[in-house]
Amino acid sequence: MKVLILGAGAVGGYFGGRLAQAGSDVTFLVRPQRAERLERAGLVIKSPLGDAQIAVHTVLQESVRPEYDLVILSCKAYDLEAAIASIGGAMGPNTLVLPLLNGMAQLARLEQTFGSARVLGGTCYIASTLDADGAIRHLGKFQGITCGPRAGNHAHAVTLLEELAQAYARVSVECKLSADIEQDMWEKFVLLASLAAMTCLMRASVGEILAAADGEALMREMLSTCIAAASAAGHAPRAESLKRTEGMLFARGSAFTASMLRDLESGGPVEADHIVGDMLRHARAAGQDARLLAAAYCHLQAYEGRRLHHAAG
Repeated sequence: MKVLILGAGAVGGYFGGRLAQAGSDVTFLVRPQRAERLERAGLVIKSPLGDAQIAVHTVLQESVRPEYDLVILSCKAYDLEAAIASIGGAMGPNTLVLPLLNGMAQLARLEQTFGSARVLGGTCYIASTLDADGAIRHLGKFQGITCGPRAGNHAHAVTLLEELAQAYARVSVECKLSADIEQDMWEKFVLLASLAAMTCLMRASVGEILAAADGEALMREMLSTCIAAASAAGHAPRAESLKRTEGMLFARGSAFTASMLRDLESGGPVEADHIVGDMLRHARAAGQDARLLAAAYCHLQAYEGRRLHHAAG
């Protein structure tokens, strides 16, 4: 199995690095500066689960060829168009693409370009960041991928994903094969949209929101809206998932925030449209009173407008 990883950042670099550490045939599609650093120092992972410095193969966009079995995407949603353009040269007739993005909107966009036969479903769980020296810092022991075939995928999709899971098992990364990957993705979407909308709107952690007078009621309203949107789409969260989501969103004293809030507070771009905006569209299509979700999306749009205005000025 030949695997191409788009980028070597905090997420793709971590999961791609662990895959290379497992002995798989992995290549990173990167920009020239990142390629030079990886050639010089290797791919460096600093993790409570074990540090690693791995010699890796890289390729530039202009040199990539359609010789891969699997392409893994883990970019931010606002980079999806650039990602699609970057991997075009790698996509042979039987190449599958595994997107590890948040939300659901990426599936339709990828299918539009590459066709439903080649777009798998997937999601990942990790807290990591890229240090100034290019090392990937894993911020905890939390790591994992859930992936699975989707309707219309090539017949070899399951075999390929089983091989991927076996490779990850060699380096103790949980890679779970799902029989209903879109249900898993929707359940994460409900959690993430609720968390991002509330923590960004309130500019506060879960614990800080719950400590406010109406914080718990507003958090429940937000979660209820997202659950209704998922249910109308045919993906009502299962009891176990809902229990896990409520445990994260209603933990008193929790410092839990969405990464979107961290991006916002650092002045960077945010995945507002892809996460909060898309959930709002689903909620409205389902006939929900989604005023709180709309307020969160408006807040994020206003932030993006101001950020772009300052960048242009």
